[in-house]
Amino acid sequence: MQISARSDYALRALIATAGFSPDGGPVSATKLAEAQAIPLGFLHDIMSDLRRAGLLTSQRGTDGGYALARPPSQITVGDVLRAINGALSTVRGLPPDKVDYHGVASGLPELWMTLHEAIAEVVDRTTLADLLPVQYRTNA
Repeated sequence: MQISARSDYALRALIATAGFSPDGGPVSATKLAEAQAIPLGFLHDIMSDLRRAGLLTSQRGTDGGYALARPPSQITVGDVLRAINGALSTVRGLPPDKVDYHGVASGLPELWMTLHEAIAEVVDRTTLADLLPVQYRTNA
């Protein structure tokens, strides 16, 4: 599994959102970009994807910014990765259950599905709250 820059930035931005605003209030994109060294234009695009996926809300204005749509304990890494990338894993651009091999390689799809399921198990049980440093977990 390869973790794209978009996925890495998305997770970092959401964790920072939770950490900066344990009460759930909005955090500016500028503050998130500076804190996590994410290019601001790229961050806006990522945050739009996360908002469309229902993981963030946004508020305009001087007190505006982004806020988590649900508590950090209810947003999994899998939610974020799927919002950014679609599928968790692919084989040559296909979902692992859609690849087909012949002859001696016919067992490979089972391996790809096992790997996909292992990845899904880890990312679907890991929440943003799990990734927050201990001092930020009280309200997660």
